[in-house]
Amino acid sequence: MKEKMKISGAELEVLQVLWEAKEPLKIQDVCDRLKNKKWKYNTVGTLLLRMAEKGAVAWEKKNRMIYYRPLWDRKVYQKEQTENLINKLYHGSVKELTVSLFQRGEMTKEDLEDIRKMFDL
Repeated sequence: MKEKMKISGAELEVLQVLWEAKEPLKIQDVCDRLKNKKWKYNTVGTLLLRMAEKGAVAWEKKNRMIYYRPLWDRKVYQKEQTENLINKLYHGSVKELTVSLFQRGEMTKEDLEDIRKMFDL
């Protein structure tokens, strides 16, 4: 499966800020919301420009300020990246992924019960 929605880890962090904002943001707004990052304004601006070239975000100029908003839907992105992970690491087997997650031993009884309820198992 060819990856259509491919961005770097840093770009994903910026995209997550835009998804959480639910409104267009200026570069400085993105900088302010990037917790524990010491990225400079120009760095964030460069990331946003690259993401615009990739079709991940759109920009609009209002009152001499540029505002960015996500074009990619979060759930669609998550689904595609999950499919890529399953194909690359688990030979396309959701079952192998599930077994791997259970074998880690980090799921609580509450987690398992929540999953049962979600899928009516």
